[in-house]
Amino acid sequence: MKKFYITTPIYYVTDKPHIGNSYPTIAADVLARFHRLREEEVFFLTGTDEHATKIMRAAEAQGKGTREFVDDIVVLWRKTWERMHVTYDRFIRTTEPEHIAAVQAVVAQLQEQGDIYLDEYQGWYCVPCETFFREDDLREGACPDCQRPVEQVAQSAYFFRTSAYAERLLRYIEENPEFIQPKTRRREVVSFIEGGLRDACISRKHPGWGIAMPGDPEHSVYVWVDALINYLTAAGYPDTESEAWHRWPPDLQLMGKDILTRFHATIWPAMLMALGLPLPRRLFAHGWWVTDTGDKMSKSRGNVMDPWEIAHELAEVSGATTPVAVDAVRYFVLREVTFGLDGSFSMSGLFGRFNADLANDLGNLLNRTLPLIGRYRQGVVPEPGPGAGGLAEAIEQARAAIETRLEAIDFRGALEAIWEMLSAGNKFVDTREPWTLQRESKEVELDAVLYDLADCLRVTALFIWPFMPAVGEEIWERLGLKAAGIVPTWKDAEAGRLPPGLQVEAGRPLFPRIDLERTMQRLQAEADKAAAEEETEEAKPETISYEQFRQLDLRTGKVVEIERAPGSDKLYRALVDLGEETPRQIVAGLAQDFPPEELLGKTVVIVANLEPATIRGVRSMGMLLAAGEKKPVALVTTDRECPVGSVVR
Repeated sequence: MKKFYITTPIYYVTDKPHIGNSYPTIAADVLARFHRLREEEVFFLTGTDEHATKIMRAAEAQGKGTREFVDDIVVLWRKTWERMHVTYDRFIRTTEPEHIAAVQAVVAQLQEQGDIYLDEYQGWYCVPCETFFREDDLREGACPDCQRPVEQVAQSAYFFRTSAYAERLLRYIEENPEFIQPKTRRREVVSFIEGGLRDACISRKHPGWGIAMPGDPEHSVYVWVDALINYLTAAGYPDTESEAWHRWPPDLQLMGKDILTRFHATIWPAMLMALGLPLPRRLFAHGWWVTDTGDKMSKSRGNVMDPWEIAHELAEVSGATTPVAVDAVRYFVLREVTFGLDGSFSMSGLFGRFNADLANDLGNLLNRTLPLIGRYRQGVVPEPGPGAGGLAEAIEQARAAIETRLEAIDFRGALEAIWEMLSAGNKFVDTREPWTLQRESKEVELDAVLYDLADCLRVTALFIWPFMPAVGEEIWERLGLKAAGIVPTWKDAEAGRLPPGLQVEAGRPLFPRIDLERTMQRLQAEADKAAAEEETEEAKPETISYEQFRQLDLRTGKVVEIERAPGSDKLYRALVDLGEETPRQIVAGLAQDFPPEELLGKTVVIVANLEPATIRGVRSMGMLLAAGEKKPVALVTTDRECPVGSVVR
């Protein structure tokens, strides 16, 4: 059996998924489903990247331990993929023991053979992108990828000899033109390598969250190296005798264009060359979904859209079922723009596609064909008889085009081929006029026309199944194929395979038309109202009542013990005497601004009735108050001695 191993990038779990990271996951799912229809052995890998610094900071901001935080977020990712009809075979987490063992095995081997060495790193680091940069890489002093501030780093670090593989990598790309796609990205990668491939910094000082460098627990493996190795982990590495190893190498790896050149197209293949392992057959970099102003949609910029909420809104305005609305979103993101280019996402664009393509074309053929069979043949698919096969050429052309386009990772082209066939089907109804054949009692000709139309719907269900699985299954069921126990397979995607005698059911329209003018007016009114309310809230000073203030239990206390919280450069673990039986344990983010001796013995003010929280594994039973909007600049204390536990009012 032919195998097909496809991967998405693994995603940072700082928040729930959005339309940007749903894009490659939906694309991968379409290809996985297509190859399953062809009865191939498919392994579809996705997952989460959990060792990033920004994940630690996101957890701290929510007052959670990092492990607790990622465990909670991962549940949202799995749920979103389930809702979006994504059928992965393995969901990998970089915190899994199996993956940690694989990372350490890879790094240990590279160390042993001299491909990793210890040196000093001085440069700049972007926490959101988890990327090191040289001074000349920066754009106006900021990260060249996300345009946010970078942090200066100077520390000992381990380096991978990426430069040693530059010539070999260039030669491989030249000899394998399909390795990096699309072509524009391949040219960028070649230019990047020819510009001088530098050794990659692959470690950082261990922050208490991450995979320790083999033999040096003071350092952790750089998150990008950790993440890339997940593709090997899922194939059973380092056990190359395992049953899973036969799926290596990946047939296709999808990723965003922003993580192709520096990581997937240089560090990743260089590491595999160093390990003596086959390289992935293809790397394909997709474009971004951008806003109307051309800005990339990303969580850090606060301009993302939740795919499930989009589908829910579409279902509400159209009257379609939620599974159908989800499929419509899947259809839109792959039909609207060529995979590999940037695209602008808008609800108006989605609604327009829903009406024009789904309601008018696919829905029209479905809503005309099945009622005609119900009216003229009591809902039973007739024998084809002489004259059948009038849509065979359109079906064959569509099938060939779909296979060619999906092999080229051209989802838009594949969908356009399906819609050309649908257009031929709708035209077939208009030109053959089954109602006229019925009126003229041309029963044989009518049987042939009705059979061809029903057969075209069957093939349509097969063609769209990878893209719109719920819709494909619904059409399959309405044609009576599910009740007959007929399993959809790609080998049946040709004309004349519909068994006669099946009982069809027209059902309600799958794609009720949206009143675009009224819907857009309502959405604009809601947006205007929300903007006005936000502006009013910003202008209105925030106040609380005296009763609300009285709910705060502010008390004085004396710091009797102070030390850094485990694995954190920013946090202190303090014991504060409030005059209670035992001192309160409080976690405070003051370590970068106040030396411990300045805090020890200090009279401070704390919020004593704050809900307890576990921060970096330490239970915090209150909050120590300090002045400063973005960073603490002064402690809140008293101007004279007072008993510990005194109420502040």
